[in-house]
Amino acid sequence: MKRVSFVILCVVALVVVVFSGETCMVEAVTCSPIELSPCLAAIMMPSQPPSAACCSKLKEQQPCFCGYIKDPALKRYMNNPNIPKVASSCGVAYPRKC
Repeated sequence: MKRVSFVILCVVALVVVVFSGETCMVEAVTCSPIELSPCLAAIMMPSQPPSAACCSKLKEQQPCFCGYIKDPALKRYMNNPNIPKVASSCGVAYPRKC
């Protein structure tokens, strides 16, 4: 009887968590700087606005920015002064410090 009660309690708890309005689903992001290639035109030519594809990729890759900035192989590219401008145009926060 104790085992059945425990199972029912677990099921009820699971249902509450699944249907709770405060549940937050987080998708894992695969950090890959090549994903930012749709932004190259906007970064290299500041007068050109970023495309929808660029903005989408910036939003997707935003959690990876500090990793890219800290990577010695990518740091010089990520310190391009146009990247924060492009990110800002897309409504994406670009970290000033990591």
